[in-house]
Amino acid sequence: MMMIKFLPVLSSTILVVGVGVLTASSTIDAFQQSPISPLLHSQLTTTKTSSSSSSSALHMDDSPTLDIPYGETSRQYRRTVYTHDDWVKHRSPDRFLRNLASIPASGIYKNMGREIVATTAVATTIFLWNMLVGGYDDFNQVHHDAILQSYYLPPIKLPMAPFTLASSSLGLLLVFRTNTAYQRWDEARKNWGMNINHTRDLVRMGNAFYDSTNVSEAERQADLDRLSKCTWAFVRSMKRHLSPEWEDEASFRLELFERLPESQANAIINAAHRPNRALYDLSMAIENMPMHFMRKNEMHKALTIFEDNLGSSERLLTSPVPLIYNRHTARFLSFWLLLLPAALYDPFKATWNHIGVIPATAMISLFLFGIEELATQMEEPFTILPMQAFCDKIGNWCNEIVSWEDGDNGITTRKSYQGHSKVYFENMGQQNNLPPGVFNGNDNNAFAVKPNGDRQGVFSRYGTTG
Repeated sequence: MMMIKFLPVLSSTILVVGVGVLTASSTIDAFQQSPISPLLHSQLTTTKTSSSSSSSALHMDDSPTLDIPYGETSRQYRRTVYTHDDWVKHRSPDRFLRNLASIPASGIYKNMGREIVATTAVATTIFLWNMLVGGYDDFNQVHHDAILQSYYLPPIKLPMAPFTLASSSLGLLLVFRTNTAYQRWDEARKNWGMNINHTRDLVRMGNAFYDSTNVSEAERQADLDRLSKCTWAFVRSMKRHLSPEWEDEASFRLELFERLPESQANAIINAAHRPNRALYDLSMAIENMPMHFMRKNEMHKALTIFEDNLGSSERLLTSPVPLIYNRHTARFLSFWLLLLPAALYDPFKATWNHIGVIPATAMISLFLFGIEELATQMEEPFTILPMQAFCDKIGNWCNEIVSWEDGDNGITTRKSYQGHSKVYFENMGQQNNLPPGVFNGNDNNAFAVKPNGDRQGVFSRYGTTG
């Protein structure tokens, strides 16, 4: 008889709770079945179709596999580049309401659907079990005795004290996790900031230092264009080196064949380490330019910075935060949240049959799992950095810089070292007993300086002769 009275309450409760759980599960399943966004799929398909007609080296199957989860494909939408209008919106007074309204569309929360469903299911199970073994109130607030009455079937409850004591330790773990992940993102962003700064600086020096003596205008433009393209090729190769193959390989090949000579594009594509090959091409482009060798040395310093940025980025990509730390934090958080509903049961006794434990568990799980998810998403920073936008801007800026000429602003500059074939020392030293063209430098080192005969203005260096 009591079981019959309990059935309407049980069925209604299961219906209400089940609708929420099934809705979350169906949302997750939808993203699992369609993990590739339509925009990304169309871009990859277009790239593949276009690339197939460019060169035989572009023939490749770059179709995304269906087992790529939504969390991976959604990372492309986090590659934000802010403008002044974006900052105004970012500071707007309605930002809190806007952020709350966007919770259902948040990629972070969608990626944690399974975890939230699991903790909510535990809370629902505890809620229903305690109604069966501990009694319940019907919809008219009439209390009924337990359906299953046995000493061996107690209600599921836990004291709150262990969770209170453990919460500070869990908080420290999560804070360290997020801080470390943000530091990695910040370092990656600074590496690309250095690339942006020094690519512009490199091309500016190449244009300003260029020795046009006995060089035709067409030859000058060809040399500067080569410098600009090789500079872009390095950062684009670095971007591909730090990106997943399924996302960027087809686009990378297509862009190289569009901007570079076919032989140079093939050399980069076929290289075991593409950024190193592109950096070598950039070194040769600098060596090909006619200018004083001391100025070439200044330009080569930028290439050393590029190499350092590349090495730092490779370290971030290949070395995660120690896995033992990540795993321990994930296990700690999972057990803490899975057991939390049992401790929240008594505090929600003022709600109908303690039903408040279910939404409370869901919300707490959402935000605590969200902290861990944020750290996981930032730990590998390159697929959430707008590296393609960086490369496109670098290419455009380099092309603009090499298009400038002395005098195009109405002011003509008297350039130093134009046409010079000697190196000058502040301390010339004793020259009486030295051969012609040989000068004593500091510390009595002798240098013979003479042109090597080609248009590049490269100088040979010799020791003293007797």
